[in-house]
Amino acid sequence: MAFLLLIIEPRGQRDGRTPDEGKQLYADMVRFGEGLAARGVLRASESLRADEHGVRVQLHDGKPVLRDGPFIEAKEMVGGFYLLDGVTRDEAVAIAIACPAAQWASVEVREIAPCYVK
Repeated sequence: MAFLLLIIEPRGQRDGRTPDEGKQLYADMVRFGEGLAARGVLRASESLRADEHGVRVQLHDGKPVLRDGPFIEAKEMVGGFYLLDGVTRDEAVAIAIACPAAQWASVEVREIAPCYVK
């Protein structure tokens, strides 16, 4: 089965880090991903820029409505992800527990499935 691990960070947390601290955390996450790749379970992973660089798109009456970030109403933001394949739910949860981000963010485990599957 395939699972997505979403790194859910508190908004503004990155602002409290020095550049060196941020680079070290990023290096830890890269090493973690390399370990998953070596095990053959990593399909993709990426870090995302802060939501202040994002845009939300919705259609209202068929017309696009765009909202530039930051998204003030949100207390958290998606900071990155790991897409895993060939693991069980229990294995995905164990991987999330071992993820370095679990020390400073939430790691949400979501199974990949069509949107009509509940």
